[in-house]
Amino acid sequence: MKGFFILLSVAALLSSCSSKQQQEPGAKYKKLRVEFSDQTLKNGYAASLRGRQYVEIRPQVDGIITEIRLNEGDVVKKGQVLFVIDQVPYKAALETAIANVKSAESRLATARLTAESKEELFRENVVSEFDLQTARNSLAEAQATLAQARAEETNARNNLSYTEVKSPVNGVASMIPYRVGALVGSNITEPLVTVSEDESVYAYFSMNENQILDLVQQYGSLQKAMDGMPDVELTLSNGKAYSHSGKINAVSGTVDEGTGAVSLRAEFANPEKLLRNGGSGTVFVPSHRDSVIAIPQAATYELQNRVFVYKVVDGKAKSTPVEVFRLNNGTEYIVESGLLPGDVIIAEGAGLVREGTEIETHTTTNE
Repeated sequence: MKGFFILLSVAALLSSCSSKQQQEPGAKYKKLRVEFSDQTLKNGYAASLRGRQYVEIRPQVDGIITEIRLNEGDVVKKGQVLFVIDQVPYKAALETAIANVKSAESRLATARLTAESKEELFRENVVSEFDLQTARNSLAEAQATLAQARAEETNARNNLSYTEVKSPVNGVASMIPYRVGALVGSNITEPLVTVSEDESVYAYFSMNENQILDLVQQYGSLQKAMDGMPDVELTLSNGKAYSHSGKINAVSGTVDEGTGAVSLRAEFANPEKLLRNGGSGTVFVPSHRDSVIAIPQAATYELQNRVFVYKVVDGKAKSTPVEVFRLNNGTEYIVESGLLPGDVIIAEGAGLVREGTEIETHTTTNE
């Protein structure tokens, strides 16, 4: 008897729940009526910063540093002497080379007189043709010796000039890892100093191949894409926006086989010297689209690499596939097909909706 009453109670409870479900009105979801609008999407890409010219300065001769004529962080000019390497052995080598040239010139003069004398004596049949040819050979040898001596003098002069290490560009000096007395040479692994010209700074970043193809198809060619793309923006590593916009002026002609990425370069003016060589930031590339349908990403869900939305048709949710533009700003999609102006979709929580769900909604518009 007790079990019978329990069964009656469970049946009554189930009946009550069923009645409540039948009487419950449609679930409340926020709706969105889609319309055409102009959109600007901004995609961010991690970037590394480099001076427009970035030169690692190394010595061309071996020796001990005797002078350092700059301070770390100095602004330097093209041709300015930055380091002096011990000149004593190179001055001695030059003096030796000069002496060798003078000696070779004397030997050449003697050989020339001898050859001229032999020529005269040969015409008078005083010496043999062998003696004449020997004199001519000695003259040619003396000429070659002089040429070699002069080349060695030129090399010695160059080596002496290389003891003054000069900046090849205008720019700002990096930290200096060497001090007076350090032995350096052309094969050192760490440069004496790095000079970066930072009147303008390059930001290097990467896009995947598909994104590059989209840009080419949108503008017609890669060059037209670079010419027609709007200015890009830079956010610094501290999260603050850089005050000057930049322009993409170079795109790599190859795709990295390992990552599938294509490298790009944007140039930013740097009048306040805020950007530094070796810094980092985020480049934001805007994409302007006119008369398009934009929907929040929260209104979509993905299934088997396809994007779907729920349209509200006759008060019920209907799953609808849509094609979206590859570039997005992380919060919205631009719909290329699948929706028409005036269509109503569920604006939030699409992943929680089921096909055929009755919808009681509040409607907004994307205008």
